[in-house]
Amino acid sequence: MLFLVTIGATFLTVESLAWSNAIFLGLIVLCVWSGVDAINNVFDVDLDALSDPSRAEYTRKLGKTGLFVATVFSALSLGLGVVTMSPFVILFIMIGILFGVLYSVPPFRLRKTACKPLVNFTVGAVPVLIVAAFFDVFSVNMVILVLTIGITTAINSLWEDLADYSSDSANGARTVPIILGFRRGLFFTLAMGYCLVPLMILVGMLFQLHSLHYFVLFALAVFVSLRLHQQRSTLFGSKKTDTKKLLEAGEILAKDFVIVAIIYTLSLVVSSYLKISPFLF
Repeated sequence: MLFLVTIGATFLTVESLAWSNAIFLGLIVLCVWSGVDAINNVFDVDLDALSDPSRAEYTRKLGKTGLFVATVFSALSLGLGVVTMSPFVILFIMIGILFGVLYSVPPFRLRKTACKPLVNFTVGAVPVLIVAAFFDVFSVNMVILVLTIGITTAINSLWEDLADYSSDSANGARTVPIILGFRRGLFFTLAMGYCLVPLMILVGMLFQLHSLHYFVLFALAVFVSLRLHQQRSTLFGSKKTDTKKLLEAGEILAKDFVIVAIIYTLSLVVSSYLKISPFLF
């Protein structure tokens, strides 16, 4: 998904189909977050054992190879950053790696704290910042795009916390849903998701995106609203609602948000492409 974000951000920045630059920058981003994800897998084995057993088992089989993979991808991303000869590109790559370490590695382990969404903000923000640094474009439009993508990944992390509520509770994590309680954490996450819509509309207006962008936003908002209506008795019913049903509803909505994020990312790329090359539209 971040690879696609990078391609879309490149198109919007240079206002042309700069495929070679887009793919090159996308490769840098892919290496950064592949390294970060490998680090997370190594230190998240205990949590994954409850929420994703197959992933935890695979990580255990890798052993120290997991850290080697993380090191290779991190070094590769820095090497590609050096090729750009841009100090800011290298800086943002290093920031991405640094926050990946803070997210996963003890004694920091921010993955288990209420700071997790703030750290995950960088997951979306860094790819766009790398694009901005590569082309030396730090306009208001780019800042808004950085905020939009960064906040999207931050909200996605809240949904992940809801899906991992049971395993996080068992492992002593202090994520936002655990601090607020599952129900209030769920409502807070939903509110944040709806607040993101105006920001996405603003991005479309600033970059003069194709009407497809707005159509997809409307469709996704309707989709989420229909899902909430479907789960209304569980979510908005009595506070004595069975906890198991509430957790199941949270997991459904968490999966829905992943779908929403992927579709929005694809629409952003396609809308960027159609702005430059309308084709049949």
